[in-house]
Amino acid sequence: MREYDLSNTRWRKSSYSNGEGGSCVEVAAGAPDLVPVRDSKLGTDSPVLAFPTDAWTHFLGLLK
Repeated sequence: MREYDLSNTRWRKSSYSNGEGGSCVEVAAGAPDLVPVRDSKLGTDSPVLAFPTDAWTHFLGLLK
């Protein structure tokens, strides 16, 4: 399994997340062919799920 250094990654909270601690998802850009996703409520302590870019794009397309 490949490891990525995400220590300097810029995270962006989903526009669907609310300010009351619910449904808080953050995604990051910058890793080649990869979309890291984490729980913003946990911040840097959150585990990170990493999806291939094409799989993430397909997933988002299914949500529309």
